[in-house]
Parts: sequence; C-alpha cells; structure tokens
Amino acid sequence: MEPAPWQPPPSAGPPVRPPLRRSRTDKVIGGVNGGLAEYTGIDPLLWRVGFVALALAGGTGVLVYLLLWLLMPSGPDGAGAPAPGRAAALPREPAGPRSPVPGVTIAALLIVMGVLALVTRLTGWDLGATVFLGTALAIVGAGLVAGALVGGRSFRGGLITLGVLLSLALAIAAAEPTAGDSVGDRTYRPQTVADVREVYEGGMGDLTVDLSDVPMDDLDEALSVQVNHGVGDVEIVVPRSADVRITAEQGLGELEVFGADSADEGLYAGTGSRPWTGDGDPEIELMVHNGVGEVEVSRG
Repeated sequence: MEPAPWQPPPSAGPPVRPPLRRSRTDKVIGGVNGGLAEYTGIDPLLWRVGFVALALAGGTGVLVYLLLWLLMPSGPDGAGAPAPGRAAALPREPAGPRSPVPGVTIAALLIVMGVLALVTRLTGWDLGATVFLGTALAIVGAGLVAGALVGGRSFRGGLITLGVLLSLALAIAAAEPTAGDSVGDRTYRPQTVADVREVYEGGMGDLTVDLSDVPMDDLDEALSVQVNHGVGDVEIVVPRSADVRITAEQGLGELEVFGADSADEGLYAGTGSRPWTGDGDPEIELMVHNGVGEVEVSRG
C-alpha cells in the first residue's frame, strides 16, 4: 500500500483585524482613542495628542472626536460567551505596577513653579504669565513622553487634560490683551467724538463697540481706538463713510473684516461720496487685541 502523498498544512491566512469599536478598557473620554489604537496598532497617546493638536488648531479635533464617539459602537466588556463565529476574547492581563511618571511630573511641576515664584519675589524680575505657563507646559509634555516610554499604569489622561488647560491658558496669555477683570457682556455706543474712548477693555463675555453714530464731520484728526479683550467675541461697528486702518493681534479665533473671513490688516476705504472717503487717510485707527474668541468689524 502506497503512502498518501504529502500535502502542505492549510494556511491560517492573514490575521483578522479587530472591528473598529470604542475601547471599554483604555479610555479617558468615551474610549475613542483606545479603540483607534486597538484597530491600528498605534499607541493611544499619539491619537490623543493628535486630537488635542486639532482641537487647538481651529477646534476641528473636538468635532471629529464627537462624530467618532457617536458613530463608533462600544466594544465588548469581555464578559459572557463569545458571539457565534467569533473567537473567544483573550483573558485580560492583570494590570502592572503603577508608573511613577505622573507623580514625578506633578512634583517637578510644583518644585519648578515654586522656584520661579521665589525668583520673582526675591529678585524683582517680572517673569510674566507666559514664562510660568510655558515652563509648566514643557514639564507636562516631558512627563507624557516619559509615560509613553516607561512601562506600568501611567494614568496619562490626567496629564493630557492638564496639558490642554495649560495650552489654552498660554494661548490667552501670549495674546497679551490688556483686558479688564469684568465678567459679562458689554456694549458701548458713543454719540460724539468726545465720547469715544481711547481704550475699550473687556474681561470675559462679548464686547460690542458701536462707533457708527460718531459724526466724522467733527474730526480734527484720526480717532485712535484700542479694543482689548480677554475671552469672548468682539464686534466693532464703524461709520460707512470712514476710512479705517485695522491692526489686530488675535489669540484663538477668527478675524472678519467687512464680511471677509481671515482678512488682512491694513487700510479699508469707506463707502459713499463724503469728502474724506477714499482719500487714503484713515478717519479711525483701530487696534484690536483679543485672547480667545472671534473678532468682527463691520459698518453701520
């Protein structure tokens, strides 16, 4: 009797990629990043950092994250029998020892902030908020990098949240608006040239400066108006016939000038046939400093 011819063993085929689901074991907010990490094999920290960067760059990261949260189904919790046709889930590995990185990061943050405060108090140097916030953000960033390299449970979600808050605070401080400490919406509508302030300040809330009723006939020289605001939208209304030169320092938000998104700074001619309109000399010198929020300049 002849032996049966040799046949190669059946191929197992390529590994089956898990379905795209929100993770129920590795999650900070909703488990979207954990699910993306399980699906792609990319560390969840990189996904979280990417969404934070998109959130700071115009807020698109927040929208994308919310859409994924709504569209991605929740992953299994590992309990019960597996679904028909699906392999049983592997038992979850026991959690490793807690990583010392978050604690060391917070300790280093407190120590460095204390040293900077002592330097400011004892030497009289005015380091400013940007130095404190920038240093704190650098320490938190170093902690996140170390947490990705060191094993153990690192609890990076707290450091990521702290980093986002520090980034927002640094963006506000970097804009350097000389804003007041008021909270709430404010509206100013001067009726004469004498009523126009050189500086309009706001803290938190929407700020409206309506100059549309100021008579341009009474001007001896250009009106210099500075608008400083912290957090909130700013709306500035100027007369239709006035030529306006605009200078803006914007933190987080868009600048819209006379209906044009992301408009450039410079001289904008008025409309109409008044003697001063379109002569190349501005009737209003407008300087805007805003920390967080949209700025809109329009004509009354």
